[in-house]
Amino acid sequence: MRRRRSLTSRGAGALIAALGCMIAANVLGARILLYIGVLLAALTLFSLLAVRLPRRSGTVTRQISTDLLTVSETSRVTVRFTLRALRVPRGLWHDVLPDAVTGDSGGEYPPETGQLTYLITGVRRGVWPLGPLMLRTVDPFGLAQREQPFGDSRSVTVVPEVFALAPLAVRVGAAGGTAHTSSTRLGQGSDNLSPRGYIPGDSMRRIHWRATAHRGQLMVRQEEEESSPDAVVVLDRSSRHWDAPGVHADPAFEAAVSLCASSAIHLASEGYSVDVIDGAGTLLGALRGHEDDRDGLLVALAMVTPRGESRDLASLIGGTPPGPLVFITGRLDEEDAALLRPAGATAPMLFSTELLPGAAEASVPHGWTVVELGADIAEAWEDAVSARIGVGDVPR
Repeated sequence: MRRRRSLTSRGAGALIAALGCMIAANVLGARILLYIGVLLAALTLFSLLAVRLPRRSGTVTRQISTDLLTVSETSRVTVRFTLRALRVPRGLWHDVLPDAVTGDSGGEYPPETGQLTYLITGVRRGVWPLGPLMLRTVDPFGLAQREQPFGDSRSVTVVPEVFALAPLAVRVGAAGGTAHTSSTRLGQGSDNLSPRGYIPGDSMRRIHWRATAHRGQLMVRQEEEESSPDAVVVLDRSSRHWDAPGVHADPAFEAAVSLCASSAIHLASEGYSVDVIDGAGTLLGALRGHEDDRDGLLVALAMVTPRGESRDLASLIGGTPPGPLVFITGRLDEEDAALLRPAGATAPMLFSTELLPGAAEASVPHGWTVVELGADIAEAWEDAVSARIGVGDVPR
């Protein structure tokens, strides 16, 4: 943040004029020029002291209308500024904004409404600081100025943009989003369950009579739960598939992150339990029908960058294959595509921001529906769904 000079352009000009008048007075012997020079110098000094000497302190609180700011979304920031000074000066204020958001965060002080408000629009993912609040005052002659920061900064989280996607047909998944793969093995007619010894407090309805008769002591049915996610979204952010992060955002990686968020939230809205992981197996989010799950995923995706290496997809998914599997990657060559196996997923969809020659042909035999991801995320998703189940089956 560049600090302003204490003298304005007018003040600097007055000081130079004062010095010129004093020199000219000595050269020309014109005493009136000396008086003018001293007057200009004294006026500049007085103006400088008038804006610098008064003691000021204040408190700043900010309130943002949305907890999470989505890329391209506009939010209102309300700033309450309490200034403690002998005299409330008139001046200009502005809140320091990061490059990740845009907005007109300045105005006249004191405001008519008693509080400062402005709008910001998200531009780039991440967690960024808002502030501090800067108050700029100028003396009545416009010769000197003072810009003073007040309060601390507050962070704003800019999350990826979420797009509305075309719905999946029920037959795309093993049973759509309504049949979960978690089950509890209980029942009177199941004899192949592993029994355990009776513990005081166990329900008598859970007694396994055949095992009790066989072992000569009370045995109860062991409650076994086997659970696996219905859908998996994988964001492959291994550094070899993406350009190195720079000062400016990579549009291809931003599209991949946005598709990751959009597809996960979309599948969750269709009734699937969704696990979102990266190519190394790190869990980025798990959507289980709670609103906090969605926010947690978006916050995690606000921070992701290309890094690390990826692991074999089959080892990431484990032994129980999901229904829909969404795999999102960057540059994909034929060699990597040939090794990429969907691990038994019912509906595997592969999105690549840059399909190199031969990559699509090497992926299709493994069961992938391959789509190149461009700027239009919703269109890429619809292309994948259409290719999987036929254009006529996509609900409009």
